[in-house]
Amino acid sequence: MSVDLSILTLNCWGIPIVSKNRKARMKAIGEILTNGKFDVVCLQEVWSNADYEIISTLAKSALPYGHYFHSGVVGSGICILSKYVIKETFFHQWPVNGYIHKLQHGDWFGGKGVALCRIQVSSYIVNVYSAHFHAEYNRIFDEYRAHRVMQAFDTAQFIRLTSGSANAVILAGDLNTEPNDLEYRLLLESSNLRDSFTVKNVCNIEENGTNECARNSYTPAKLCRSRPEGKRIDYILYKPGRHTVCDLIKYCLPFPDRVPTCSFSYSDHEAVQILLKLSPPSGDTDETDSNSPLMMTLKEGLEVCKQSLQNLHRRKIFFYIFALICVILLLTIANINVPYQFKVLIVFIELFLSFTLFFNILMATLWDSMERNATYATIHSMELFLKYVAKVTNDDEESPFQL
Repeated sequence: MSVDLSILTLNCWGIPIVSKNRKARMKAIGEILTNGKFDVVCLQEVWSNADYEIISTLAKSALPYGHYFHSGVVGSGICILSKYVIKETFFHQWPVNGYIHKLQHGDWFGGKGVALCRIQVSSYIVNVYSAHFHAEYNRIFDEYRAHRVMQAFDTAQFIRLTSGSANAVILAGDLNTEPNDLEYRLLLESSNLRDSFTVKNVCNIEENGTNECARNSYTPAKLCRSRPEGKRIDYILYKPGRHTVCDLIKYCLPFPDRVPTCSFSYSDHEAVQILLKLSPPSGDTDETDSNSPLMMTLKEGLEVCKQSLQNLHRRKIFFYIFALICVILLLTIANINVPYQFKVLIVFIELFLSFTLFFNILMATLWDSMERNATYATIHSMELFLKYVAKVTNDDEESPFQL
């Protein structure tokens, strides 16, 4: 039998202390989820357990099943609510996700990764994944691009390896990458997922941006003038699984521009909703996709990762140089006689230099080894997958994406 499945995703922008109108917005999000229009809801940036309890408690009448994915120092920020029974859950934390010393960014402390809920929807098993890639803080000088590339490929591999028994596969979340970016292409082509926005005859092309849009109350005025449509970085991707057809019925941005009776939006991101119809196949529905774009994308991703290794080598030298400078300064200060009234200042300087020395040695040794090994692991996986795709193409065998 056919069944309709409505999926919603929203980055809730729930950073304690930092996010504006946070508690009022969390309550409003929980209240709007009670309208019964959504069967599965994927939320990101719910960084507080208290906020999760507010949302899940308010939405419990419509979405009685839920799971919050704990990870990292402050939690992954990801939770999934469902109208249907959640049978199993799993969280895969990415090995690279920013830097511990970048306190102004904070992505590392979130322990980000890809979450999985296996949900029983009538007679169908649906694998619902939710992810939140590392943020892009500077598009021109993007120091985290290699991290997102590795996260995209890692997510695609995780989906491929865990979705074999599923009737449908859905990935929803804030991927912090725009269409045609390498990370976007690598994720879609490596997993064979479809971008619901690009499906013809369904989407309203005016509803494009999901972040930094002029209609959102939290978008700075400068961005409203320069790019009023915003950027599309929140996605719901999907593909059919075993003996199932997935037809996209609707794509929309379902939330109003403002919280009712308030002057602010639900979040600094827009919510995205799709409606899928799951049904048994009426005939031969196997799809064979060309592997040529995938091979080119994999090679491009490999170049980014290999360039990241070179950057790691240069950064390691940089840390060692700073450590050496700290040692020289400490030895110099130790041999200087200063008046008594400056003794306290000298102690503070020595403590600061000692901490800086320890930090630079830590980053040049342990942290460098961790990131280097994670990068090597992704490179080796990409190379292995690339060889397999090339072999499939040359031998004219079945598509590597068939479940």
